[in-house]
Amino acid sequence: MRTGGGTNRNAADWLASAAPEPAVCRWEWERHPLGVALLPAGRLWDVLLVPEPLARPTLDVLTVLLDRPGPVLADRGDRRIGFFVPAGTAGGWLGTGVRAAGSGSWIAVPHPGRPAYGVRWLVPPDGSGVLTDPGLLELAMHEAAAVVGRAPRGVAADGRSARPGGCGAGGPVP
Repeated sequence: MRTGGGTNRNAADWLASAAPEPAVCRWEWERHPLGVALLPAGRLWDVLLVPEPLARPTLDVLTVLLDRPGPVLADRGDRRIGFFVPAGTAGGWLGTGVRAAGSGSWIAVPHPGRPAYGVRWLVPPDGSGVLTDPGLLELAMHEAAAVVGRAPRGVAADGRSARPGGCGAGGPVP
């Protein structure tokens, strides 16, 4: 994966092309105090929002299955991770706890090469338009559910403490 300015520019152009007015999207990235733009799902992509405790383990499994999945967003604290999938996927998606953002939904999206408040790229877009295959994402979610189910009580699947105030929550263990 390249990290040069050209890649970020291509990725920004690709994301902005989903907006009804791409120039407004670019303006929002430059001037919005949170560093995000609202983009419509359902045009170029849909987003499947996976909650914790499945979110991070799903991404971990997916990165084993693929060299590089499609773009992946996380909210503050990684409580919900959004996987960019082909447009139209949301309309037929059935999954307990998984929210599907498709046509008629808007997603807060940061510029691919800059920090933003409240949301960040775990896997930034590369400008190619590659999206995560929903079938592989479903497979990764099933495997992640098995991993989470095997984790000892009180410990997250990634080994962090799942207790409030525990090491995984950023504070000392009581």
